[in-house]
Amino acid sequence: MTARPASVTVRVPAKVNVQLAVGGARPDGFHGLANVFLAVGLYDEVTAAPAASLRVTATGPDTDRVPLDRTNLAARAAELLAARYGIEPDVHLHIAKDIPVAGGMAGGSADAAGALVACDALWGTGAGRDELLEICAELGSDVPFSLVGGAALGRGRGELLTPLEVGGTFHWVFAVADGGLSTPAVYAEFDRLNEGVAVPEPQASPELLDALRAGDATALAPALANDLQPAALSLRPSLAATLTAGTTAGALAALVSGSGPTTAFLTKDADTAAAVADALLTSGTCRTARVAAGPVPGATVL
Repeated sequence: MTARPASVTVRVPAKVNVQLAVGGARPDGFHGLANVFLAVGLYDEVTAAPAASLRVTATGPDTDRVPLDRTNLAARAAELLAARYGIEPDVHLHIAKDIPVAGGMAGGSADAAGALVACDALWGTGAGRDELLEICAELGSDVPFSLVGGAALGRGRGELLTPLEVGGTFHWVFAVADGGLSTPAVYAEFDRLNEGVAVPEPQASPELLDALRAGDATALAPALANDLQPAALSLRPSLAATLTAGTTAGALAALVSGSGPTTAFLTKDADTAAAVADALLTSGTCRTARVAAGPVPGATVL
């Protein structure tokens, strides 16, 4: 019988939505999406170790805003996997945070995917990839992508993934705002702003997919789009100054990442990314600025 590991650590990346096309509200309250995800090199690490009962701890920036009870998505991931295999979720999950908290970069979803992979390895459940993706979809719309990484088109509410070919590395700067933005609040504002408007069926941009395939940042820049951006700016008008500061400093394009309030800046190369990050930090329009490149792999056991 193979000995169980004393602990398992999984590294899992942040994401940026290079396109987020949002349809009208569905009867279930969700919105249909065409969501083009790119995994980028900012990471959380989730460590699973045996414990007398389920508990969650966290270290890193802004972890005072990370729930440490069973409402944490990582804890829910452990519970769902354990329930499928008829075992108790007796595990200590430690989350080393480096993805911005409540920043529109899927940090909580990343932690859920990381916990799922870590607990699967710790408990020896032997769940297949398809089963793990099923559980991810139960946990939330962004969790399946956190598991697979790379680049993908998410349909449905974002959980139905088609891998995308990417022909090169894209360099980004992420400006982290003070405080968070509630994803449900941003969607509610999207609905308010579009009241009485016929919202078209969301579609991925052919130009954007071509630019990803070619690895061409200059072609990707004008195709970047986020249908939630007007709602995020409505709730947090100060983000407009951050977007302007980054493009003035030399970014090819800027957009709100997901539901915000983190803003994302595409640059032509790593040197430009460093310069844009410095300019954003000195502009006074954001709390921190982080440089990252993508695509990178999804949840990976270390």
